Amino acid sequence: MRKLIIAFAVTGAPLAAQSFPTDNPVLRGIWEEGMTRSQVEPLLQVLLDSIGPRLTGSPSQRAGHDWAVGMYTRWGVPARNEQYGTWRGWRRGVTHVDLIAPRVRSLEATMLAWSPGTNRGRPVEGAVMLLPDLPDSAAYAQWMRGVRGAFVAISFPEPTCRPRDNWERWSSAETADRVFAARQAAAAAWSSPPQRTGRVERTGYNLAGLVGALEAAGVVGILTSRWSLGWGVNKVFGAQAQRVPQLDVSCEDYGLIARLAERNQGPRIRVAAEAEFTDAAPTFNTIAMIRGSELPDEYIVLSAHFDSWDGGSGATDNGTGTIVMMEAMRILRQMYPNPRRTILVGHWSGEEQGLNGSRAFAHDHPEVVQGLQALFNQDNGTGEVASISMGGLLAAGGHFGRWFSMIPRALTADIDFNIPGTPAGGGSDHASFACAGAPAFGLGSASWDYGTYTWHTNRDTFDKVNLDNVRRNAVLTAMLGYLASEDPTMIARDRAVLPTNQQGNQMQWPTCRDGARTAPQ
Repeated sequence: MRKLIIAFAVTGAPLAAQSFPTDNPVLRGIWEEGMTRSQVEPLLQVLLDSIGPRLTGSPSQRAGHDWAVGMYTRWGVPARNEQYGTWRGWRRGVTHVDLIAPRVRSLEATMLAWSPGTNRGRPVEGAVMLLPDLPDSAAYAQWMRGVRGAFVAISFPEPTCRPRDNWERWSSAETADRVFAARQAAAAAWSSPPQRTGRVERTGYNLAGLVGALEAAGVVGILTSRWSLGWGVNKVFGAQAQRVPQLDVSCEDYGLIARLAERNQGPRIRVAAEAEFTDAAPTFNTIAMIRGSELPDEYIVLSAHFDSWDGGSGATDNGTGTIVMMEAMRILRQMYPNPRRTILVGHWSGEEQGLNGSRAFAHDHPEVVQGLQALFNQDNGTGEVASISMGGLLAAGGHFGRWFSMIPRALTADIDFNIPGTPAGGGSDHASFACAGAPAFGLGSASWDYGTYTWHTNRDTFDKVNLDNVRRNAVLTAMLGYLASEDPTMIARDRAVLPTNQQGNQMQWPTCRDGARTAPQ
């Protein structure tokens, strides 16, 4: 409860004025601008509700990049869309899925990204068949002769769509343990690793091969369900299917049709799904820059990936990080229009396909990597900034200590530092710069059940955003950008000796590589 009280208390300027550790007029101006004249809510609303999800290669992603350039231009910040490659062009249309037997029910389902639709979006009907538990590939080959004209469900059907904490709260511990032990055993039996006795393994195919074989056998659609372990939420990734629609069905509705199929109760569904494959679409990073007045060849980079999956609106992955950086840049343009070092913001594309946009930018702009004073990246939800790793740089902790001594405790009191930390892996875009030993830092957010409820799910929408947290994070980022720019010294790139892993092997610093410039065939 304490954190909730703080979150609402610090949204007004007077409290911060009492706890400001410095009379620095720029820092005070950043606070005043960000807390009393915030643009976070209207920016997020347009990005998430009007533009919507920003799947790489989709028209909405291009519309989003153009909108971002327009906003920066309106604020007086020079901006551009910088193309680094192309990707698979695809446009989503309407998806509608209905159970039509043994009863009628509209199902919660969506076509996966880059999936073909039904023929010109016309409705297709078919029986639902569940991937069977058969002894070997020969038995599967025989079974596949009967799938023509059917929808085949290939995911594990969850026995319960209630989260475990719900069972633990409202039932006995014995019941909760029994339910989830049974679930774990059933899920292990369904999938191949680690026992390698599951259904997909017995087909003789990996998952991509299974989908291809089902398409060749004449199925009219493939049904999946990737539950996030939260309320009725599904993980929504790109499709494997190339010829027929692949549809992700909610936990509850997938369980319904799976039970009907397993008990031979004749489930049939009707699907109308519209999709259009287009020519290869250009992929961009949106770059905006305030040129440094004294040290223009040294850089502060504000970083967030712009692309998203398209089952929801890409709200907490990564609309929140995107707007944190846009708002921080807007505030800096107002309060610090002539920075000492160049301040650059990068809105990267293709993060979900392997950090492609940020890797390409780092490869194409070695002068930025070489002159980097500090990069601040955010990419994990709507929580307040709660952790920062120094990434293995021995000197970074001293710089952060000096910067944080000037920032109000209302923004910093609950942030944990990992000093000296270890190098960033491939989890988000700061890794594209940290691999070169550059000072690139991830601003890790408090959980807000990001991994359970919103990360890569169809529930990642505007209503899941904590606007107070995004506002605070933008102010913090703007202050860090200002202080890093004004710092009289560069962050030295001396790196710590890496520890050994659990197997006793010495950890290695990651190597840099170029991002993928085109989609794999």
